[in-house]
Amino acid sequence: MMPHMKLGFIGQGWIGKNLADHFEERGFDCIRYAKEKPHIDNKDAIGLCDVVFIAVPTPTLPSGFDDSILRSVMSLVGNGKTAVVKSTVLPGTTDSLQEEFPNIIVLHAPEFLRETSVRHDIDFPDRNIIGIPSTHIDSTEYQDAAQQLQSILPKAPYNAVCSAPEAELTKYAGNNFLYTKVVFMNLLYDIAKEYGAQWDVLAKNMMADPRIGSSHMQPVHQYAHMGDTHGRGAGGHCFIKDFAAFVTLFKERLKNDPEGIALLEALEKKNNTLLKNSGKDLDLLKGVYGE
Repeated sequence: MMPHMKLGFIGQGWIGKNLADHFEERGFDCIRYAKEKPHIDNKDAIGLCDVVFIAVPTPTLPSGFDDSILRSVMSLVGNGKTAVVKSTVLPGTTDSLQEEFPNIIVLHAPEFLRETSVRHDIDFPDRNIIGIPSTHIDSTEYQDAAQQLQSILPKAPYNAVCSAPEAELTKYAGNNFLYTKVVFMNLLYDIAKEYGAQWDVLAKNMMADPRIGSSHMQPVHQYAHMGDTHGRGAGGHCFIKDFAAFVTLFKERLKNDPEGIALLEALEKKNNTLLKNSGKDLDLLKGVYGE
């Protein structure tokens, strides 16, 4: 599909803005809508776009997962057009949105970006995964829409079209696996100190194992916004909220797995202790769990 398509972007945060910048630089006609000026004036123009990418907040609050902002903007997509949800959503959300808005095609294409390299990760993604609502997985119309979307996304070495719950869980799986990895590295860091082992040596030894990899191996971070404070634990805008949402989901859907629930709760409790004791991302922690 050539750049004569009109693309819409709802939300101009660090994901939506960089995604729109990417497509605009490739020659696509892009319409941006957000609450802030000057984009607020483009609300009605979104309905004219062939494909609309939606990247709005889906926070985890003390009251639970909140997709109200996402649901409130879905009606802006024109009849017969395609909405591509980029926001992180719980499994079943895309299916629910499709049922609520039957006059549009709803797809889920989770983003896999790092806050420190957003634009690079958009330009050079390691994978493009597109989720189709469960009730339409065998539909030629939806499969064609997914392939059309795949054709305009930035090229990636791995591409997949699957059911929406599979795409939604893929996003949670990645963030929560890395959250767990960070917590374990912090535990290992503490036991290494007990034996006088140098963490840099231990980490380098582990990173030589391709099964482990080199990411999320540093248990102690110095953050610019924290001055000289060294933070510990899995923080950031995604890890804290996504793990909390996953724990709640697991407890609701797998009530008969007390060991699994206890394990997840212990990981969550340990990580929150690491964050609080080191003063890292306390505002984000408060936003998810309250005072």
